[in-house]
Amino acid sequence: MDKDQLRHYRSFLKDSIRKRVDFSQTDQNRGIDPPPIEKSYPADALRIDLKKPSEWKQIPKMDLILAIRNRESRRMYKKEPLSLEEVSFLLWATQGVRGEPDWGHAYRTVPSAGCRHALETYLVVLNVEGLDSGVYRYLPLSHQLLFEFSEKNLSGKMIKASFNQPYPGNGSLTFVWTTIPYRMEWRYGLAAHRVIAMDAGHVCQNLYLACEAYDQEALDRLLRIDGEEEFVIYMAPVGKV
Repeated sequence: MDKDQLRHYRSFLKDSIRKRVDFSQTDQNRGIDPPPIEKSYPADALRIDLKKPSEWKQIPKMDLILAIRNRESRRMYKKEPLSLEEVSFLLWATQGVRGEPDWGHAYRTVPSAGCRHALETYLVVLNVEGLDSGVYRYLPLSHQLLFEFSEKNLSGKMIKASFNQPYPGNGSLTFVWTTIPYRMEWRYGLAAHRVIAMDAGHVCQNLYLACEAYDQEALDRLLRIDGEEEFVIYMAPVGKV
């Protein structure tokens, strides 16, 4: 292995960049307004109300120690669909908002550096009760699903975008997290990118059933995002076992 390349890529794991960043020059400290908490959408877009925590009836309670002990990656799923209540719970657990938003930030069910939450949650839905197959986006501020678009052969395209691994095409849905880096860059400048990756780990830890490698550009194209100002950073298939 090339030692110079190793040192270069390992530097991403270190926090040394904070010693080189002039934080007085970040957009936050220059008085520029923070970016929106969530992406905008057309006023007439189809939105689906999700079940709120107070409305859950079929979500079992589980002891934290037992949940940690039982955690494992599962790649074989039943044909049984997920319910909208189960999807509501998973979305709340990964990006749900707690309390009222305040000037460019909102407290969530997961931590984020500086409460910046640079991630957007997309669902590639294949088998969920009450939802047509297609690509949706979670709206954490209103706890709703936004229908983005339908796609022919969505299951096959998910498999192809995962380097022909079958799991993302066989589950009920796949969570795909994109990042809008400027939300974090606004506060941390060049020190933003390491903590974005850490934030993705926080989110998937709350969900994790399975996470496999993926074709970056293919997934960006499938979600119809630009791959520059927003791009895929993590994905995890989900299904009944």
